[in-house]
Amino acid sequence: MDRQDVVIIGAGAAGMMCAAIAAQRGRKVLVLESAAKPGEKIRISGGGRCNFTNRGATPAQFLSDNPHFCISALSRFTPADFTALVDRYGIAWHEKTLGQLFCDGSAVQIIDMLLTEMTRAGAGLRLGVSVAQVEKTADGFALRLSSGEQVTCASLVVATGGKSIPKMGATDFGYRLATQFGLRLVETRPGLVPLTFDPQMLARLSALAGVALPARVTCGKTAFDEALLFTHRGLSGPAILQISSYWREGQAIAIDLLPGADATALLRAARQENGKQAAHTVLSGPLPKRLAKAIADQPGWQGPLGGLSDEKLRTLAGELNAWRVVPAGTEGYRTAEVTLGGIDTRDLDSRTLQAKAVPGLHFIGEVIDVTGWLGGYNFQWAWASGWCAGQAV
Repeated sequence: MDRQDVVIIGAGAAGMMCAAIAAQRGRKVLVLESAAKPGEKIRISGGGRCNFTNRGATPAQFLSDNPHFCISALSRFTPADFTALVDRYGIAWHEKTLGQLFCDGSAVQIIDMLLTEMTRAGAGLRLGVSVAQVEKTADGFALRLSSGEQVTCASLVVATGGKSIPKMGATDFGYRLATQFGLRLVETRPGLVPLTFDPQMLARLSALAGVALPARVTCGKTAFDEALLFTHRGLSGPAILQISSYWREGQAIAIDLLPGADATALLRAARQENGKQAAHTVLSGPLPKRLAKAIADQPGWQGPLGGLSDEKLRTLAGELNAWRVVPAGTEGYRTAEVTLGGIDTRDLDSRTLQAKAVPGLHFIGEVIDVTGWLGGYNFQWAWASGWCAGQAV
């Protein structure tokens, strides 16, 4: 029987960070990963360049039933801390909009950095092996592996991620294990995910697939000013992915296709300047031509602007500055970048990520009910929660 101080289930961002920190503290650490390679979500992130953190990460960019829970971890291991580690390894990076930091080269550099941190400190890694059973013992935990082997440990860290992108091996194992030990769960659902149209809306807007533009997308009291993309299924792009985490089925979202511009004033000015031109001609300036035509060539707005009343111009302007859409749904976990919800933070210690009622059992990363915005925030939560647990096990 293999005896370890710490066993970590999952060799993703949080798991590898935790393993490195725990091993550097002199703990005997073993990481178990069911996939053939570690860090697969890191590898595909940021278009293969890994948006590894965000300079502006604060608790305000995270969703949770308990928004205060993430404060401790995020304040103790910051974006500057992780960037300093990246710099120590000589990994070149650049900053994009809104504080997003990306590798100049491949995301594999981040995976290699974490693996080096682990192996230099003596942490072990087993790939292609899953955990079949976990039992609590008098001095820790006993694990039975898919290979039939048994491993025991004093501390067990669950870093198995959420349900998003099942083709990468995502499962609900972490949630089932939490339930086994009596922890509560917050309802899980896809986050940072494209939204879909109903068949009628899809038929009307299918010709717009591939059209992209800056937009302001609002749901309730939350709004994002980023790019929007029309797809063959509905809407995507950063603005839509962001708002999807706040959207619930049946809710409407409002889309300003001309953010910062008064569409009524624009149309009135164009009518006064040249009443013979059509609305779609005017709108083809600030909007992509296909989109301008799809909006303005509807019954009631056809013909020259001079023939449209102020009321009709205001109605058309409403479609531009406050287009109301009720999505049919989302594309689901298949394309979702994260899983919202997860292990209820009421059952975890915010400093150590340990289950309050089960000494030695820790949960980190996406499996917890802490979900960040698009733009490097979820990686920062992985690094921070992994670091905190690594200091505690």
